[in-house]
Amino acid sequence: MQRKRTQPVQVGSVTVGGGTPIVIQSMTNTDTRDIKSTLAQIHNLAEAGCEIVRLAVLDGEAAKALKEISALSPLPVIADIHFDYRLALQAVEQGIHGLRLNPGNIGARWKVQEVVRAVRERQIPIRIGVNAGSLEKELLEKYGGPTAAGMVESALGHIRLLEEEGYDKLKVSLKASSVPLMLEAYRKIHEVIDYPLHLGVTEAGTIRSGVVKSAIGIGTLLAEGIGDTIRVSLTGDPVREIPVALEILHVLGLRQRSVELISCPTCGRTQVDLADLAEKVEERLSQLPPLDKPLKVAVMGCVVNGPGEAREADYGIAGGKGMGLLFRKGEIVARLPEEELLAALLQEIEEYVRGHQKL
Repeated sequence: MQRKRTQPVQVGSVTVGGGTPIVIQSMTNTDTRDIKSTLAQIHNLAEAGCEIVRLAVLDGEAAKALKEISALSPLPVIADIHFDYRLALQAVEQGIHGLRLNPGNIGARWKVQEVVRAVRERQIPIRIGVNAGSLEKELLEKYGGPTAAGMVESALGHIRLLEEEGYDKLKVSLKASSVPLMLEAYRKIHEVIDYPLHLGVTEAGTIRSGVVKSAIGIGTLLAEGIGDTIRVSLTGDPVREIPVALEILHVLGLRQRSVELISCPTCGRTQVDLADLAEKVEERLSQLPPLDKPLKVAVMGCVVNGPGEAREADYGIAGGKGMGLLFRKGEIVARLPEEELLAALLQEIEEYVRGHQKL
């Protein structure tokens, strides 16, 4: 897929846009004033594969906490600011790496100028974040509700305020809980600006609905070459968002995963407890250390598709009636009773890890 080459911005140590790999973001749901809990969650996000983290800044105490958090965070920290330009100035002083701020919402022009003066001095990028659920009243009246055209007009208005002050280190997002609306808005803005786009379906919901909405919304745009950074929004622990984001990128060939599990959905031909086998293999694979070479494992339920899929994997098993085949690089290496299949496959995986673990 051909990606549009957007203007790059630097968020701490991470480059967004300019043809660099898609960046995964998330947002803490801890009280930012609770420094210990917030840092613990940031570390968990980093271990899961998150690359940039955003924090809500509700008051001056939260802004003060950003100094220690930014200094100790393993990820670049973005301060999420709404309405109060003073919190933005405090956040910048505390060493944050990026702002999420809509300049049209912070009041008089001189307040915008104060913020621009602060971020320009430290070369801190600003993300303009338009949300269909909080579109300006006049735009809702003009367009008869939240529309893609209204969202784009809102974003361009915020962009213009910063450009008029000579600042262009920007990222832009146009999020909606409606996937069709979100898709239309991003496609429209993509045609008229060169700033990096941050993709997301906001208020996507719980795992059940949120994963589907995010995969379709974010995945569709990425497949069209649109987007530079993504956030999968799911209700609850933000760490759960990261594997979903990674999977979206992997499926589209935009991120290579070190471990991949292939397993069939099961059908009437399946005569082994494949669901249990697959879950146990998946659990072990999730615990593997970083590898210097990708590992593909197949867990298949019958002899129809099983051997073919297993041949494409580094290691695999294909079940039969109380028995199964163990494959290595497409070759059958053993015919085993069902109860021995899991142990044999895990042993092969362990040997692979010993030879391919990143030092």
